[in-house]
Amino acid sequence: MPSLLRSWRPLLRTRGSVTRLRWLSRRSLTQRWYPQGIDVGTWQGRRCLAVSWFRQDRARRHLASRIAFVDLERGTSIDVALAIPADDGALEPAPVHAGGLAWMGDRLLVAATGKGLWEFDLGDVRTVRGAAARRLTGSRLPALGARVRAVVRTRVHEVPLRCSFVGRAYDADGAALPSVLVGEYRTDETGRMAEIAVPAAGEALPAPYVPTTPGIVSMQGAVRWGGTVLVSQSRGMRPGRLWRGPRDRLEPSGIALPVGCEDLAIDAESGTLWTVAEHPWRREVRGIALADLQVPHGRP
Repeated sequence: MPSLLRSWRPLLRTRGSVTRLRWLSRRSLTQRWYPQGIDVGTWQGRRCLAVSWFRQDRARRHLASRIAFVDLERGTSIDVALAIPADDGALEPAPVHAGGLAWMGDRLLVAATGKGLWEFDLGDVRTVRGAAARRLTGSRLPALGARVRAVVRTRVHEVPLRCSFVGRAYDADGAALPSVLVGEYRTDETGRMAEIAVPAAGEALPAPYVPTTPGIVSMQGAVRWGGTVLVSQSRGMRPGRLWRGPRDRLEPSGIALPVGCEDLAIDAESGTLWTVAEHPWRREVRGIALADLQVPHGRP
């Protein structure tokens, strides 16, 4: 696969210990595509943010989903469509809301609301052309000359939760753990959350596990650093709220998140908590230093 291309350039601006990344394109205001999930990893030797987007039509029917890989140093990005194989071998757009991401090497786990966790292989990025490329992006543009990169779903992990989001777990020294936090977005306090061990490639998710009910309305994402769990809560057109603490004793942190905040991700190398905001005109990716969250992170 060719190296990352500068397909569009977001604005990367730092104010103190808070980093804000905004798109200098129609992505900042479009109502066709919405950002949802986020995680951090290394792709082709570059540290990148992965931001998931889903596309819908005016009737709110799902059309396509994609991952935008943002080079953290260069501020450039490239899109990769999420695809599933059809019975005849053709690729179809993955019908997944992609409310959360867990990026583990070449394995990308995507929260498929109500459908468990879907796994995609980042080591097998394909180039699709013509009508198939148009189909994977939900585009009405002519097929002639169309080209898109795509990753294909390799597994569906059944999870007996609604699985609205998924986030990574780290120990107190920043070492990635082989487990993920999954949880449910609910408009009342019944949303559940659980930490699940991630199996080796080709194996099924282990069971059983014991979910908890934090009592937080509109949970959007969760990650764990040592004994501290961090949970994002959306609040309509008000700033989001970050909850912090042991999983059974979460409390508001007093740290405001962006309006329309979604998923959470931890960059262990820089000691940063990332989130993404979905609302048009208010759309941004925001990074907050773990030190400012009073999370002992053991990293510079």
